[in-house]
Amino acid sequence: MPANDDTSVDPSRRALLVAGLAAAGGAAIAVGAARSQTAPDPMAGQDMSAMSVDPYAAPMPGMAHGNMTTVGSVDHARNGFDPTPMLTDWDIGTTKMLPDGRTLRTFEVEAIDKEIEIAPGIFFPAWTYNGRVPGPALRAREGEKLRIVFRNLGSHPHSMHFHGIHSARMDGVPGAGLIGPGEEFVYEFDAKPFGCHLYHCHALPLKRHMHKGMYGLFVIDPDPSRQSDPALSAVAASRVLGSPENARWQELAMVMNAFDTNFDGGNEVYAVNTVGQTYMNVPIRIDKTRPVRVYLVNVTEFDPINSFHLHGNFFDYYDTGTTLTPTLRTVDLIMQCQAQRGILEFSFAEHEDGLYMFHAHQAEFTELGWVGMFDVRGPEA
Repeated sequence: MPANDDTSVDPSRRALLVAGLAAAGGAAIAVGAARSQTAPDPMAGQDMSAMSVDPYAAPMPGMAHGNMTTVGSVDHARNGFDPTPMLTDWDIGTTKMLPDGRTLRTFEVEAIDKEIEIAPGIFFPAWTYNGRVPGPALRAREGEKLRIVFRNLGSHPHSMHFHGIHSARMDGVPGAGLIGPGEEFVYEFDAKPFGCHLYHCHALPLKRHMHKGMYGLFVIDPDPSRQSDPALSAVAASRVLGSPENARWQELAMVMNAFDTNFDGGNEVYAVNTVGQTYMNVPIRIDKTRPVRVYLVNVTEFDPINSFHLHGNFFDYYDTGTTLTPTLRTVDLIMQCQAQRGILEFSFAEHEDGLYMFHAHQAEFTELGWVGMFDVRGPEA
């Protein structure tokens, strides 16, 4: 696909996806198509030890035709990020103690123009934070003083607008942290409230800057000492990264996003963590003896809502993650508008081993890339 914003409009999303695959090279597509009828792509160039399934094994039932819409694999090394390790790659910055006894946590973020591969053979001219889409998953603790050093190495004005509590001058809007190419700005505020949040560029036109990739997850862990109820204090402790209580949890960072590859105001590729079908090709390994916590945020542009549906199981949901008791209990589907986010908690302890699907419950989103599998097994399997 041409790496610019002036690509001619094709009204058919699926036609565009097919055209993008064809653009990857007729011979390569022919080989990939033949291979998809017998075994999944060997995914050359990836760290095979990090995979939870054998890429040479026979295809999963119903997956014999290139995982619905794609053939081949994305070059994660070329992209500079891999959606599988991205699930647990928390950026905790650097810390030092302030004279008042509080912790100062500092993050460094750069805006970078970069072409990325979002599906096999389909490239997108992204605007990124630290060269990845979504940007780094920033994680801090309630009550800390945060400092984010932001440098704009891109070709357009950019900013970082944090969903949280801060002063107007730190809001990341024109006149308050929006900076031009080559400039630097330092955002400073206290980490509050605890919860599952996000940050994104707030330059105009906003929809352009967001759909081009300028967003990321921003999690503030609760301070257990601020809870008077021992039961809630224990729940809070389980969310604190690095605590003994947190160690038993399998925590995953998931950003639901989509890409308008021909810039006609409609998305052609949908995903979690950018690469369509990625968690079908490499299912997410889950230890059934440990509970799962998903930090989920929707940054999909051009569609009013996105959704998350879990097969064969139910979860508790904490809307925005700002409470220690669930907003919804025992549900298998939630909807989020853009910038809405929350925490999902569930367990496979009583399930048999197997591949359990998760996906958006808009069929079009699923067919165009937003679908994956949890590979559930015991710790010794």
